[in-house]
Amino acid sequence: MRLVVIGGVAAGLSAASRARRLDASLDVVVLERSSHVSYAACGLPYFIEGRVRSLDQLTVYEPAWLESRRGLRIRTEAEVLSVSHPKREIALRGERIRYDKLILATGARRDCSAIRGADEPHVFRMDTWDDAAVLKQFLEKRRPARAAVAGAGYIGLEAAEALRSNGLAVTVYEAGADVLGREDPWLTARIRAHLERCRVDLRLSTPISAIPDANVVILACGLKPNVALGADAGVELGRTGAIRVTDRMETNLHGVYAAGDCAEATHLVTGRPVWFPLGTTANKMGRVAGACAAGRRERFPGIAGTSIVRVCGLGVGSTGLSPGQARREGFDPVSASIDNLDKAGYFRGHSTAVQLTADRRTGRLLGAVIVGEDGVAGRVNVVAAALHHGALVEEFEMLDLAYAPPFAPVWDPLLIAAHELRKLLH
Repeated sequence: MRLVVIGGVAAGLSAASRARRLDASLDVVVLERSSHVSYAACGLPYFIEGRVRSLDQLTVYEPAWLESRRGLRIRTEAEVLSVSHPKREIALRGERIRYDKLILATGARRDCSAIRGADEPHVFRMDTWDDAAVLKQFLEKRRPARAAVAGAGYIGLEAAEALRSNGLAVTVYEAGADVLGREDPWLTARIRAHLERCRVDLRLSTPISAIPDANVVILACGLKPNVALGADAGVELGRTGAIRVTDRMETNLHGVYAAGDCAEATHLVTGRPVWFPLGTTANKMGRVAGACAAGRRERFPGIAGTSIVRVCGLGVGSTGLSPGQARREGFDPVSASIDNLDKAGYFRGHSTAVQLTADRRTGRLLGAVIVGEDGVAGRVNVVAAALHHGALVEEFEMLDLAYAPPFAPVWDPLLIAAHELRKLLH
């Protein structure tokens, strides 16, 4: 029995490793179009910044280790041209490979074709190992002074920080009215003010049709699920444009699974399909796809959309829905926001801002944003756990959270925000 996995990074390697571990008789072949597999793509901005000294530090497993210890067959620089599911056959250049089961982990891609000058030598992306290597070489050799970043999502804001840390003057262009794609003016105002203090120019509602005037340009916009290969083979796409899958990660084609940034997931708050390209989601989806391809009956329950990003030293965590997103999904959102110290004042705590959103009709917690210098990950994870269990605000307000002066105040900022939100609800 042969399982072929197309894609060798987060979802693909998670799927391949899990399948082989559960069924040692499987012949598992991983096809990766680039020259590198199994690396921490989320660490690429920190390599550009200089915090990570070498790309080799981002390698999780070498291909030789995966082959000798995991029993996988790894093929890099193996670009798949087409998939013929009736024949159970994959076409590469000058070669065809048969499969019994198939996992699509083709990730996401940037579509910048509408931007004039996107192929200029001073224009880069920051999505892959090769992208980061070429960009770093350019920065060290040319020593540019002015940078432009197209897109104010996670990668765009991380790119802005990395470039600013290298002494460049940075301008960020965003086609939408808000940052991080959350439709949240409260969050956008805070991020804008912080970027201004860090001397990063943020220009919202400014789509670019041509490469702006700068010495180096980073394209961090136009991200889409990379679904062409699957769609051409007859795989159905969902409402988000990503591959539609069951909770067992199976597509409409029997024996064909999809996982990671090319596939949809179910949102735990709305119950509807969403496309949320993050490494944490990709790894979990890959594990389930691999298990099911190996004959197990596991399921992926869905996501709350939890994420955290560093913006010029400031932690920004979010989970669930923003007020704008909640309204668009048919809820009647109510939000409360507070600023409070993240530990006892005599321990020189930092200000932490919390925004909580709930549904007016049911009192159910819908989402949160936490912004601060410390403790952001822990607090956003608390809310994420509450969303997983459908918590009401009155329940959330009484959570038994830890307290000690060096770590947290008696009333955690989360609980203060929940108290304010409950007052608005009632």
